[in-house]
This record gives sequence, structure tokens and C-alpha cells, in this order.
Amino acid sequence: MALKATGETRAKDQRWERLNAFLSKYGIVLILLAMMLAFSLLSEGFFTTRNIFNIIRQISFMGLIAIGVTMVIITGGIDLGSGSVLALTAVLATSLAQLQTSATLKYPGLEVPVIVPIVVALGVGALTGVINGSLISKFKIPPFIATLGMMTVARGFALIYSNKPLSQLTPEYNFIGQGAIFGVPFPVILLILVAVTIHIMLNNTPFGRYIYALGGNEQAARISGVNIDRVKIGVYTLAGLLSGLAGLVVSSRVGSGQPGQGVGIELDAIAAAVIGGTSLSGGIGTIWGTMVGAMIIGVLDNGLILLNVDQYWITIVKGTIIVVAVIIDQRKNR
Repeated sequence: MALKATGETRAKDQRWERLNAFLSKYGIVLILLAMMLAFSLLSEGFFTTRNIFNIIRQISFMGLIAIGVTMVIITGGIDLGSGSVLALTAVLATSLAQLQTSATLKYPGLEVPVIVPIVVALGVGALTGVINGSLISKFKIPPFIATLGMMTVARGFALIYSNKPLSQLTPEYNFIGQGAIFGVPFPVILLILVAVTIHIMLNNTPFGRYIYALGGNEQAARISGVNIDRVKIGVYTLAGLLSGLAGLVVSSRVGSGQPGQGVGIELDAIAAAVIGGTSLSGGIGTIWGTMVGAMIIGVLDNGLILLNVDQYWITIVKGTIIVVAVIIDQRKNR
């Protein structure tokens, strides 16, 4: 009888362990599905193909930044400057993508190919990442301080470059944020391609393994021969590049580049990563989890707006979710 009771106890413990492992891995997906079900019951216009695509389109630029932030957090760092970099790259790109008319430019008729603003935005975004990574790795400045400085400097340069919105953009440029291929919004395609590419890089390349190793134990990674400085600079460069890409998407989506764009977007990106299971302690995180976290934020925003909830309450709810996600993360680490 005792042996039978012991066997039943073990089987019960194993079932609980499997359940806990399942919830730990897929619990965030169940939360997303529960939220979608709740909003579908509360609002008739929520669960439609058009609205779902609209949600993904809305979170596309935040999702791009969140992917970069996820890599940064996995290394044990943080990036507070991505929203300002988005604004800087947006005004730079849109200044080169305006329609060439006598009302907008000094030299009408000299239209710039759309590749030029794209390269400029991606290049400037990557450059800000190189600067962040160099300050952190070479000068040993804490990531919080280095990226906080970049947040202020990039926003300042955006305001100096243009203190007003830059609109009247070319159709080719606006296609980035407003176009569609076979009915699928182009920003959604961009987000999926970037997410899949970074997921493969993190899980199937030496550089991806170095990122996790750096966040897990930097000293052990250094002793193992990992070039810590190169990895940090590479990660922040990729994060800056994705911020530049997000600048292209958001400016083309609204049809103008503004120095005030992207305010607070870095906090939503960090929230998406943390909600998706990325540990603020470093070494843990997945791109698919971050995408689910971004969808949760997008669904929350969209659903509450459809229910006519005041924007201030939406901000409070998002802040509460962030705090709860961090508490759960800390309990997991303990």
C-alpha cells in the first residue's frame, strides 16, 4: 500500500511539473487568447480580419524596436534611446522622400530614389547603435546612462533638423507603411521577416549563442574566449538598425516625419519583451515571446479603445501589466 501511495504521489508530482512547464512556456499565449476572446465578446468589431491586421500594423514599428530591445536585454543591458532614434531617422528619411514640387523644395523635378532615404535611416540608426555599444563596452558606461544620453541627444538632433512635420511624401516611400502585398499589409510582412531572421540568428548562429552567454555570465563568456566588446557593439548596432527601420515604417504609415514621434515607444518595447518572458537579469528571452508580448499590448490598446475606455486608464493598465510581469520574472529567478 505504501509503495502504491508513493507511486501515485510521484505521478501526481510529475503531472504538476508538466503542467507548470507547459504554463511557463505557453501561458503567455493563453493570456493573449483569453484577452482576444474577452474583447470579441465585448465588441462586435474586434475579431475581424481587418481589425486583426490593423492591430498588427499598429504594433509593427513597436515590434521592430522590441526585437532589438529583446537582444539588448538578453545581454543584460537596456536601451532607452530607441524612441528618439526613431524620430531622428524619421525626419531624416522624410526630408529626402518629399514630392519634388516647387511648393516643397528649392530644386523641383529632382526626385530622390526611395532607396536613398531607406539607406540613410538604416545607416543613422545603426550608427547610434555603434555609439551606444562603444560607450558601454569601451568606456564601461552603464547601459542605462549611455542609452539615456542617446535618448536626449537623438531627440535634440531631430528637433534641430526639423522643428515641424515633414509631409507630402512620395508614393514609393508611403508604400512602406501603407502598402500591401496580396492583401497583407507591408509593415506586417516586414515585422514577420525580421522576427524570423533574428529568431534564426539567436538560435542557430555562434553570434546568437554569444548573446545568451553574455547575459548568462559575462565573466564566464570572456574566459571562454567570447569577444565581449564585439558582441555588445553588434547587439546595440542591430537594435539601432531596427529603430531606424521602425522610423521608416511609422513615418510612411502616417505620411509625415515629426521630431516628436516615438515618445515613450521604448517603454512599450521593453514591456513587450518582459511580458514575453525576457528576463531583465539577462540570459533569457525569445523573439516569439516578445512578439506575443507586443500582440498583448496591441490587443489591449485596440480592445479598450473599441470599448471607449479613456486613454489615461489604458496607460494605467499597461503600467500595471509591466509591474506584474517584472514581479513574475523576479520570482522565476529566485
